Amino acid sequence: MLFRTPHKGPLARGAAPLAALLLLLVPAAGGPALSQSGRGGQSPKLAQPPGHLTPFSGARAYEHVKNLVAFGPRPSGSKALEQARRYIVERLPGDGATLKRASVGLARRELAEREDTWTAETPAGKVRMTNVVYDLPGETEETIIIAGHYDTKRFKEFDFVGANDGGSSAAVLLELARVLSDVRTRRFSYRLVFFDGEESVCREWDECSKPGAPDNTYGSRHYLGRLRARNQLKHVRALILLDMVGYERLEFGRDTMSTPWLVDLIWKTAREIGYGKYFLDRAENVGGDDHEPFLRAGVPAADIIQLNSYPHWHTAADTLDKISPGSLKAVGDVVVLSLPAIEARLSGAGK
Repeated sequence: MLFRTPHKGPLARGAAPLAALLLLLVPAAGGPALSQSGRGGQSPKLAQPPGHLTPFSGARAYEHVKNLVAFGPRPSGSKALEQARRYIVERLPGDGATLKRASVGLARRELAEREDTWTAETPAGKVRMTNVVYDLPGETEETIIIAGHYDTKRFKEFDFVGANDGGSSAAVLLELARVLSDVRTRRFSYRLVFFDGEESVCREWDECSKPGAPDNTYGSRHYLGRLRARNQLKHVRALILLDMVGYERLEFGRDTMSTPWLVDLIWKTAREIGYGKYFLDRAENVGGDDHEPFLRAGVPAADIIQLNSYPHWHTAADTLDKISPGSLKAVGDVVVLSLPAIEARLSGAGK
C-alpha cells in the first residue's frame, strides 16, 4: 500500500441477466466458521459470513490471503512476488489448463496477454514488474475494470507480509474471478487487473517522486499507458479499486478523490443488502492510489479502502490474524451486486 497522510487532499437492459443469474448461483447454505492465525500466534475470530447473497466465498478468499502471506514479504521484483504471481495465475479460471498446455504456441500467447511485464525505472534502479490481467468478455467492448495491487511495501527493519495491504485485495480479485466467470450472459465486459508496483520504493509515498515520475502506482500508470497505446481506453467506462479490504473490524469511509456517483451506487448497494455498517458516510482521506491515474484520464473510479482506521498499516502487525473471511465476503458481495446498477448508470438508464 501507499504512504498517505490523513489530510491530503430499475436495472438496465443487459444488466438484468447478470443479477438474475447471480441469484441462481447463490449457494443454499454457507460455509463453517473459521479460526484464523497469524505469525504471532493464534487469534480466533467469529468468521461466519453475515449472509449468503452471492456465490462469493469469504472462506475461499481467506485461504488465498493465507497462501499469499506464506510467501513472506512480496515487494516488486522479488522472488516471493514472482511466486505469488504464479499462484494467482494458476488459480484464475482456465489458467491451470493453459499452463499445462504451455508448449502450445497459442497457450503461450494467451498467458502472455495475462502477464504484462515491463522494467520500471525507480529510485532504486530498474525493477522488473508484472501486472496480471484477466478478461471476462461481454456482449460489447464496454468494460468495467475491478483492480487491486498484489505487491507489498518493502521494509528493511522488519518482515512486512501485508496480509491486508496487498494480500486482501489480491484474494478478493481471485474469488471474484471465480464467481464472475460463471456468469455467462452480460452486456458489459469485466476485466480484473492485479497491479504490481503500487507501493513506493522509498519509505514515504512521495519522498522520491519527481515531476512526471512518481515513486508509486507503477503498475496502474503502466497499464493506463498500455490501454492508450492500443486505443482501448475509450472502452473503459469505470474502475473499482480494492485496497486493504479484509480487516476484522471492517469499516470504509468514502474516498474523497473517487467519483461521487460511483461511490454513491456502491454505498447504496451495501446499505440495501445489509452491509451498511461497514460502508460509512464519512470521508476517507487517502491522498492517492491506483485509481488516480484513471481519474486523471477521465475514467470514473472508486477506491474501496480502509486506511484511516486500520492501525496495522505498514507495520509488522499486518498479519493473517487481522483478516476476517466475513469482511472479505462483505466486500465481494457488495462489488458483485453493485455491477448491475453501475451498468445501468453507464447505459443511461440509472441516472
